[in-house]
Amino acid sequence: MDRPRVRIYTDYKSPYAFVANKRLFELEDAQGVELEWLPYTLRIPEFMGTVEERTPHFWRKVRYSYMDARRFANAQGLTMKGPRRIYDAFYSSAGMLFAQRHGLFRPYHDTVFRRFWSHDLEIDELSDISGVIGSIGGSAEAFEAYVHGPARAEHDRIIDEAEALGVFGVPTMVFNSELFWGGDRIDMLIERIRNPGSIATALGSRHRK
Repeated sequence: MDRPRVRIYTDYKSPYAFVANKRLFELEDAQGVELEWLPYTLRIPEFMGTVEERTPHFWRKVRYSYMDARRFANAQGLTMKGPRRIYDAFYSSAGMLFAQRHGLFRPYHDTVFRRFWSHDLEIDELSDISGVIGSIGGSAEAFEAYVHGPARAEHDRIIDEAEALGVFGVPTMVFNSELFWGGDRIDMLIERIRNPGSIATALGSRHRK
């Protein structure tokens, strides 16, 4: 029998995606589900505006968000240094897709997250991501050929499909077409996995009122 599937959208430059990894991977064994990891490359200016447009209120929120994510990181023994600039994570997202096809997803995923948040990797430098692929046993040359070939079209299709589902941020988990955004929704996701009919029951009760 096929295992239930949970689709996870993530982005290597998201602090909250980084700290959610541990609990998400635990779902495979604890809940008997299959995880499907896909990139949702955040386009920072679209939802945060340009640097010139950002208000003091915005910057207070940003500082809190990184402080909050760092608390989760510290609890897991993870290093989390604030990003040095705004990143375009396309190369790292393409690396995820390439690594999956070559059986290298988990070492790639863990390495990119760990090194980026330790200031040891530039995720928008093709040579850096190629170096990661090579270091875990993949072909840097084949990866670069993928980047210069079909990667962009595949990446953009995945983003379009995600947004058609309603995805707007990461980490977002999708189970039975229901979206759960953020690591603080993992417990709710677990409840749905254990009781997949609960949302239908709840909606039916609401409509009967």
